[in-house]
Amino acid sequence: MCTGAHPTCRSGPCPAAAHGGTVAARGRARVPVRAPPEVPVARIGFVGLGTMGGPMAGHLVAAGHEVLGADTSPEARDAARAAGVTVVEDATACAEGVDVLVTMLTTGQVVRAVLLEGPALLERVAPGTLVVDCSSIDVATTAELGEVAARRGVDLVDAPVSGGVVGARAGTLTFMVGATDGPFARAEPVLAAMGRRVVHVGGPGAGQATKICNQMLFGSTLVAVAEAFTLASHLGLDPRRFHDVVTQATGDCWAVRNFCPWPGVVEGSAADEGYAARFAARLMSKDVHLATAAAADVGQELPLAERAAALYAALAEHDGDLDASAVIRELPAPTGR
Repeated sequence: MCTGAHPTCRSGPCPAAAHGGTVAARGRARVPVRAPPEVPVARIGFVGLGTMGGPMAGHLVAAGHEVLGADTSPEARDAARAAGVTVVEDATACAEGVDVLVTMLTTGQVVRAVLLEGPALLERVAPGTLVVDCSSIDVATTAELGEVAARRGVDLVDAPVSGGVVGARAGTLTFMVGATDGPFARAEPVLAAMGRRVVHVGGPGAGQATKICNQMLFGSTLVAVAEAFTLASHLGLDPRRFHDVVTQATGDCWAVRNFCPWPGVVEGSAADEGYAARFAARLMSKDVHLATAAAADVGQELPLAERAAALYAALAEHDGDLDASAVIRELPAPTGR
């Protein structure tokens, strides 16, 4: 039972509460605190150990799971091995005797190749296995994968993420999960080991649809932020003071706080480091294109997103490994009128 005397009760999580005790506050009744549910140790296959998947797999190891990981990159394999992942040479080993299979790959084509072609992991996992795709891919591919998984008696969950490399390393990702209730309940504790928020956004495919719309919004607002700072500069404004005003005004947004494209404004930003990628332009280009393609499928025009998609595509063509905030370089020069 917590009496409030322990130092961490005033500066951090209560030790007693962490074990299902009660919290006693001065002048208040004791409030029962429910301990988090214990998560059974699982054998997890993880395909895709890159800058996102590697840290995610490491968090699963830290949570006590046995993790088998595969990746084509020697550097990614070495980093995952250092985090305690049992690295296998062939992705097919990630499907053998596992309770859960997680994929974190770059495109829908790659996910399809791994799960349906080549190694065809959906054909190799046992019926009843939970397959969680954390990649950001198109809704149509997710639907196709779901149909194959259902025929095999496999639960497929789409769970793309938000939070980037920083969130993957810190274990603070947000998962947008598309699944029916049963598979979601199975996936939730696995995802919670890798992130801060696990949101059940709807049925199968809803996770990818949510991610597509979110990235369209992020990509479009980042272009708007780039335009605002460019215009502010041409009007003679100090960029730091402009940033101070915007972040306390109606123009405030995630992009201006975390991806400010103007150098010398936000300490540690990609812009201050030659646009070294926090979120690569090629990935932003892919994500915004997924949104415009989905819109075309349903007959919805997206004039702002389509313009943003064109700018990111131009950046990705020649500097795709730069940060997405480098899109500011793609803005037209002033005409001098």
